Amino acid sequence: MIMRYLFVALTILTSCGSLSQFGQVGSGRMNNKTRIVRAIFDDYHRYTQSLEPAEGLAKVSAEHQLEQLPQLRSFLNRISSASLRNLTPTDSISALVLSHDLRDQIHYLENEYFVLPLTGWFDYHTTFASLTPGRDTLAYLTRLADFPRLNSEYIDLMRRGIRSGLVRPKEVFTEYLPTIEAHVSDIPEESPWGRALCVKRDVICTLTPEQAAVVETVIDEYRKLLHFLRNEYIPAGSEVAGIRAVLGGEDYYRYLVRHHVTFDITPDSVHAIGRREVARIRAEMETAMRKTGFQGDFAAFLDHLRTDPRFYAATPEELLMRTSLVLKKMDGQLPNLFGRLPRLPYGIIEIPAFMAPRMTTAYYSPGSVAANRAGNYAVNTYNLPSRPIYEIEALSFHEAVPGHHLQIALAQELELPAFRRGMSFTAYTEGWALYSERLGLEVGFYTDPYSDFGRLSYEMWRALRLVVDTGIHWYGWTQAEAVEYMSVNSALSLHNIRSEVTRYTFWPGQALAYKMGEIHIRKLRAEQEARLGDAFDLRAFHDAILATGGVPLEFVTGLE
Repeated sequence: MIMRYLFVALTILTSCGSLSQFGQVGSGRMNNKTRIVRAIFDDYHRYTQSLEPAEGLAKVSAEHQLEQLPQLRSFLNRISSASLRNLTPTDSISALVLSHDLRDQIHYLENEYFVLPLTGWFDYHTTFASLTPGRDTLAYLTRLADFPRLNSEYIDLMRRGIRSGLVRPKEVFTEYLPTIEAHVSDIPEESPWGRALCVKRDVICTLTPEQAAVVETVIDEYRKLLHFLRNEYIPAGSEVAGIRAVLGGEDYYRYLVRHHVTFDITPDSVHAIGRREVARIRAEMETAMRKTGFQGDFAAFLDHLRTDPRFYAATPEELLMRTSLVLKKMDGQLPNLFGRLPRLPYGIIEIPAFMAPRMTTAYYSPGSVAANRAGNYAVNTYNLPSRPIYEIEALSFHEAVPGHHLQIALAQELELPAFRRGMSFTAYTEGWALYSERLGLEVGFYTDPYSDFGRLSYEMWRALRLVVDTGIHWYGWTQAEAVEYMSVNSALSLHNIRSEVTRYTFWPGQALAYKMGEIHIRKLRAEQEARLGDAFDLRAFHDAILATGGVPLEFVTGLE
């Protein structure tokens, strides 16, 4: 019943190529049921906006978060009682999305999972170091002055986790502390915040006494965070990598699997799906290897890929140049895959040096038409011998176009209820991006057998996540066992594999969303192709998938 709304809408759109139903939140006459549902949407949006600070930084204390529970339960009761019959597809899907998200938030807060605020991925100290004044220096200084409160609230959350026994394992912090140490400077002007306040870059920067005092306070807070992690949090951490080993960890991991995959499935089922996908992709990789003319076995081929200099760029500029060329060619092929393309452009940047050593291969940062900011595809140019050029096509299609940039930029143009505009579901977003990697096959890419092997290696990477994430957190694997399993089944560099295993250990469940989302989209496409035959229109199908905006997978289809 829940799945039908989106499936019917997709069927209509795929048949006729129309996006009009999803492009409208609604105009003209509204029936009473529509009025009730949209009032809930508006009230919920106003409520979430009221939680945003008028100035300074967000509140994250346990007390502040737990105070939200009665209101969230009230919204869930209202949307659960509303009738979804005779609504527009957008309103129907939005009501289901809101109900799903409210249930998830309530479960998260009731179980106080906020005591684990660090995920190793753009944690608060990292994002705070990236803040810039823009045109409002006074507002920037206000945020800096508010950081001691924010830092104390996060530390209090982690102390609450220590008391409850829900903590991160010791071993994930080996390369984590340097991301904090990088911002501890005895000279305020040399800190990220001091540099941000220096408008004239070609002269020696001098902060005003007031500015220097605020910046010094922020730097002291980074020292405080370092001291807390070293002397309290890490010593309290588990010696075991898997979250299941800590108090309450089994229920927490079950929740994380549901949260990231966005439908109810057990860790055992995810692990089994991963094993099947690994076996299938491994066979395709063997075939691709033979097409290169290599005569050795699979292990020897991987060693060949990891050690032959011809597979690696000599300079960061070369890596960026090769990436730019691939994406410019894909830009020209997009009209063959989509009927509607976004207006917002994207650019290519390097991952900042202080983040690069422990950061993944690449990531995408959304842009904004309102803020005159293009989307950015950030490429990691650190440790070039770990960035093979045969992976450039698959990686770029995932992060930029037709992957993240195209999907997110189009979503920003949709006329969705306000509460959904900033909402994201990893399984949908990352599932689409992984699906996009394969689209290169349909428009003339991966002609080089090494590049095609790179594509398969990337697909294998996401399939391995299903096995490794559940292996670590459900079956008690060590990080060394996870590294070994990934290294014998993919061409990923050992540096990348170790970084990835640390990421999965630090942030349980998130990595499952990619492959599970891609499996759903490919299954839906196969069903549509079988049903429509020659009438199937690939461009209309893609437009329909992207016309809904981000949704939980349970509203797209089910997985057998």
